[in-house]
Amino acid sequence: MKNLALAILIAFAAGNAAPAFAQVKQTREQILFYTSDWKGDRFPDGRPKLPDDLLKRAASMSIEDIWGYLRSHGYRSQYEGNWQALHMTNEKPIVGRALTAQYMPTRPDMRKAIIAEGKAEGRVATGTNSWPIAELVEGDVYVADGWGKIEYGTLIGSNLGNGIAGHTHAGFIFDAGVRDQEELREIPNFNGMYKGYDPTAWQDMELTGINVPVRIGQAVVLPGDLVLGKPEEGVLIIPAILAEQAVAAAEFTSLTDDYNFELNREGKNGGQFEGGWDAAKYDAFAKWIDQHPEKLNMPRTEFDQLLQEAKQRSTRPQGTGGPEF
Repeated sequence: MKNLALAILIAFAAGNAAPAFAQVKQTREQILFYTSDWKGDRFPDGRPKLPDDLLKRAASMSIEDIWGYLRSHGYRSQYEGNWQALHMTNEKPIVGRALTAQYMPTRPDMRKAIIAEGKAEGRVATGTNSWPIAELVEGDVYVADGWGKIEYGTLIGSNLGNGIAGHTHAGFIFDAGVRDQEELREIPNFNGMYKGYDPTAWQDMELTGINVPVRIGQAVVLPGDLVLGKPEEGVLIIPAILAEQAVAAAEFTSLTDDYNFELNREGKNGGQFEGGWDAAKYDAFAKWIDQHPEKLNMPRTEFDQLLQEAKQRSTRPQGTGGPEF
């Protein structure tokens, strides 16, 4: 009996010593930990699933309008500038839900463990830089932290670029480099932003995490965040938990700007070129929206609520500037 009990104890200990989950790709439980404030739909992997219509609305917003909302709510590390792009025009923005990947310099013992895990999971052995691409779904943006490496830091060429395009129909944001830039530009309805081009193939880099929190320059990214890449302006990472409110606030700000610009052009603003937002001006603004319903992308009920909140703020003594959120 003692020998039997000892054998059971050894077997139990060996089972507990085995890995309980993959180390490279975050589990659903780990993603839930980092995104616990999100109360909406999720993908099977656990990432917040922002609505498709919100992605479309975000595409037409400016970086500044959403950035201001995020800063006012304490999110000050969400923007990164100084990028190159396949198509350096805001007519081809990159918008979608973040699928993140983290890369580090290669270390032999670490690489051995990662490759062994990939083999056990049935992943391709030709390069770990293809692993995140296999996880992408339509509407994702592949966001990779390659610590700014460009020479021998080219995370994709034309083959993997076509793989990204086929999975997401969106694009990528790489704090790293790319190669085959000319061929990548030929991919239809596709764009990507990166830190530089180099003809070298990637080398001495290793994938260490999929759907982990990453840093892209100064911006912090969690899996499922809303990514807004404007090639002429930069990249803004919008936390999923604030995405809907931030986009709506940005839309409202954009509408007030349009109205105020018109007043300035017509000489109807007096000396209040930037402000003068009192209850009467907001009422006139609401009538202007009635005359231009094509400008409204949000539901009218949402607009009316934001309008009432703005009117209430306008009665406070501080400042005479435009809407604040």
